[in-house]
Amino acid sequence: MKKLAIITTIVLGLAATSCDSYMDINESPNSPKESDLNSSILFPAAEMNLAASYGDYLRIVGGYFAQYYSQSFGTSNYLDYSQFQMSATRSSSTYTQLNTRGLKTLQLVRNYAEQHEEWGDYLAATVLRAFIYQALVDCYGEVPYTEALDVNNATPKYDSGETIYNGIIAEINDALSRAKATDRVCTNFLFPGQTADPWIKFANALKLKLYSRMGGSDGEIAALLDEANFPEEDVAYKDCWANENGALSPFFAEEISTSWGSTQINVVANIAIIGSMQVKDATGGLVYEDPRLPSFFLKNGSGNYTGGISGSNFSTSSSYKAAYWCRPVGSYDMPVYLLTRAEIAFFAAEYFARNGRAMEAEIAYKMAVGESFATCGVDGADGFVAQWPYDQNNYKKSIGIAKWIALAGVNPFEGYCELRRLKYPAFGTVKGSDMYNENDDASYQPGKYEAGTLYTPIKVFGPVGDNQLLQRFPYAESSSARNTSAPAFPGYTTPIFWAQ
Repeated sequence: MKKLAIITTIVLGLAATSCDSYMDINESPNSPKESDLNSSILFPAAEMNLAASYGDYLRIVGGYFAQYYSQSFGTSNYLDYSQFQMSATRSSSTYTQLNTRGLKTLQLVRNYAEQHEEWGDYLAATVLRAFIYQALVDCYGEVPYTEALDVNNATPKYDSGETIYNGIIAEINDALSRAKATDRVCTNFLFPGQTADPWIKFANALKLKLYSRMGGSDGEIAALLDEANFPEEDVAYKDCWANENGALSPFFAEEISTSWGSTQINVVANIAIIGSMQVKDATGGLVYEDPRLPSFFLKNGSGNYTGGISGSNFSTSSSYKAAYWCRPVGSYDMPVYLLTRAEIAFFAAEYFARNGRAMEAEIAYKMAVGESFATCGVDGADGFVAQWPYDQNNYKKSIGIAKWIALAGVNPFEGYCELRRLKYPAFGTVKGSDMYNENDDASYQPGKYEAGTLYTPIKVFGPVGDNQLLQRFPYAESSSARNTSAPAFPGYTTPIFWAQ
């Protein structure tokens, strides 16, 4: 781990140079020689860039926008996120990391692998490249793609999300046509010491997600489901973290660890996810408690599960201090999930439901719930299905709510994406201001929350407004500020192409 971390630090600097000129750098005794640059040096750098950006920043913003998280007492780091607000500057550094460092480094790997006919490496780099582009589209809707990464083009055009999705699927298919399951894959963190076989399975699962989001691709989805060559376990960065500064899992390092000297608490549970996993009746009696809840959130200082309300940080409160709220479960070695087996089964359930195959849809729905419980290492999937049964007549609601809950403690960013696409959970009749008045502690009434719904934050970003989600990020300032090809921002409530 330490050796690869050092290599990663060196290569992150190299990756910021152009794909055409990286071999022209002045050699330094502290840098790899030109003759030593290969996929095994380059690839881990791109992986750690992806894991850090996707597993920290996108987890945090996804958690707030999906109402998994709320802002802790008295602090304001992410209060804007809890109010469904995003600025062009807030995501700029992450955009730059993913685009300039992640994508450029992966292109170096692809170039090297193609030159040396190392098709396992070519496939692995292509799959992660596609994954990053998918995440960028899911944030911004449109980003540079066909003219991106060209050092001689300072104003690359922004391609539509649909163009990019189709492009990366074509790239994956091309890489799959070149690679064999037995091909060697260079040093990597995701499937260390493996051949191309798990990368082929991951590629198939990623294609299933892309096709499912695009719509109108049932033939391709059917072929993937018939072949059923998907990952045998969740795809995650899970065995590459260590209990030392610089090697901690990203979200833990940012928001939970005190090893850097900070004890400030920002991220706490939201009443929406707590109230949907711990369902109570009108009198406050417990109706159902999801066995995955302890895997997602810690109990508060009084041994209870409590959730804050979006749009406020309770800063004037005398009753609801930091110890009152539940924090996310985290550890130095917590996985950074890219794609889970539960998601694969949920996509299958959606395909069957859309095509009127109700029995198969229900089977896949139950399988997805079971996979989610298996990820958490707990039993009780049947109890969840009894509480949230599958309904073919409203399959998007059934799948949407179950998937939203399943991703809460695993991959909040994907939860936010699927929430926008499936449009469930929907907004209920209760607003944040109905549950808490910032000027009156006694007004906090979490019992008013309706299980399986969203709510308008107490203070909501004006351009988003009531009963709506933030549908997209404004184009990152680092990408658009000096690019005359950047389009006009279509608006915070204009859906990404797959959510229209």
